[in-house]
Amino acid sequence: MSIIFVVILSIILFTLGYFFYGAFLTRLFQLNADQKTPAHIFENNQDFIPAEPYYLLGQHLSAIAAAGPIVGPILAGMWFGWMPTFVWIILGGILIGGVHDMATLVASIRHQGKSIAEVIKENIGRRAFVLFLLFLWFSLVYIITAFTDITSSTFVDETRGAGVASASMMYLLLAVIMGIILRLFPLRLSVATLIFTPMIFLCIYLGPLLPLKIPSLPGCDLHTTWNITLLIYCFLAAVMPVWLLLQPRGYLGGFFLTFTAGLSFLGIMIGTFSQHFIVQYPAFKSWSNPQGLPIFPILFTTVACGACSGFHCLISSGTTSKQLAREPDARLVGYGGMLLESFVAVIALTTLMILGTQETESLKDPNQIYANGIALFLSSFGINRELALNFALLAFATFVYDTLDVATRLGRYIFEELTGWRGRWSPVLATAITLILPLVFLTHPIKDPNGMTIPSWKIFWTVFGSSNQLLAAIVLLGLSLWLFRTKRVFWVTLLPACFMTVVAIMSLLVIIKPWILNVFLKGEKGFDPLGGTAGILLILAVFLIIEGLMNFFLLNRISSFPIASKNS
Repeated sequence: MSIIFVVILSIILFTLGYFFYGAFLTRLFQLNADQKTPAHIFENNQDFIPAEPYYLLGQHLSAIAAAGPIVGPILAGMWFGWMPTFVWIILGGILIGGVHDMATLVASIRHQGKSIAEVIKENIGRRAFVLFLLFLWFSLVYIITAFTDITSSTFVDETRGAGVASASMMYLLLAVIMGIILRLFPLRLSVATLIFTPMIFLCIYLGPLLPLKIPSLPGCDLHTTWNITLLIYCFLAAVMPVWLLLQPRGYLGGFFLTFTAGLSFLGIMIGTFSQHFIVQYPAFKSWSNPQGLPIFPILFTTVACGACSGFHCLISSGTTSKQLAREPDARLVGYGGMLLESFVAVIALTTLMILGTQETESLKDPNQIYANGIALFLSSFGINRELALNFALLAFATFVYDTLDVATRLGRYIFEELTGWRGRWSPVLATAITLILPLVFLTHPIKDPNGMTIPSWKIFWTVFGSSNQLLAAIVLLGLSLWLFRTKRVFWVTLLPACFMTVVAIMSLLVIIKPWILNVFLKGEKGFDPLGGTAGILLILAVFLIIEGLMNFFLLNRISSFPIASKNS
């Protein structure tokens, strides 16, 4: 089978989903072009600013799409085969992920641009609001842990890791310079884009020529040293003013993401005819992953962001809802943005599909598989393989930076909200506390039953995926309650909420099981950070779900309309 057939099939299915299911959601939410959005009502040229739909789509996509839709699909494909992974990316993106993102965006604009946490507080209550923030904070801890470790694995690669590390640091410095210039000088954004975007490729070229080799910290290997270094970056990025790093880095990263996906697609099309890119990896490989975890539910939580991501609710209701100029634009930005991210996941999966099992085993990590595949696609243009590999690895690291600094900053905000800290030192302390658990996880080696060290990201990716999908389930449940309150058909969010709840809770139970057995059957003492914190997530989620169901049945009892109410 040709790779291009899989890519074109995904484009057709996503297009059909957008025009048919997306149109159904538009009618369901009664999106009205004449209704003023919060961007117009509260316009202040700072947070509430009406934006053109395609400009907002680009900004939204760069915020939601990081390394998640790359790592998850490749990892799931490696474990279970490309076919079940592909099917879930398509179905999950159209029926669940897109619904989650669009519904969150619509709920936020209907609640005066408030965050999803505030929407849950308004529809379920103060206690659910606090539980939700706690759940969110622990979920962000796992995001930081998983993405920090996988980035470090890129930087310690003996062949080109030092060059990629150098290029990525130059890229961050480039973003800071851009932020300072835009802040201090009256330079138009379009001019800054023309100046700084080509300089990303200069960083890629200079990286291997000026490799960054840092010495290992006392008592640490190089991988752990890079983990600590990246956590220091997370700390600095979370307390810096957003104009200095986060905004310019996110802006440049958005261009880089779009350029990489577009160039890869063209490379696949050209290479199909000139190099005959065909599917080599098995369509189905195994019913369980290397750790013995079953395909259900681990497939769904491993793909994670490629099909559905609870993390998106923070973007949809945090920044995007404050810039939506017209209500119908929610379909393009919210639903369309998720389908574009799912397409990025399909492109990532194709980088695995063109490899045989032996090649995959030699490359080992998703970042290396992704880079190797992108390099093959770019070779269709006659681009030097070494340059293409550096390009792909820097692209991967760039996507991760998007996740790391945003996740740490959000963790800081949530901790400040939970504690009520508001002072000069509260950002510093809240950020430091948010990074304590990732530091513990990443500086304590995890070993398998044979005593071999397992990369932390391989363990924590499963927990990250579970918490991410459970976050989506909780948000969908809260949205169902909002739709029920407003007398609209709520099954469109309730059915996905039920499915994602079952998947995520089963996944957490599978993760917690070894810890429970060690404590109660073997009598082992001590706190297992993986099983213990997964248990905390599970407890918080159960209480949140109970809170939501209690409100749901209470409203149903006192309402004058039946539970299967039609859209009004």
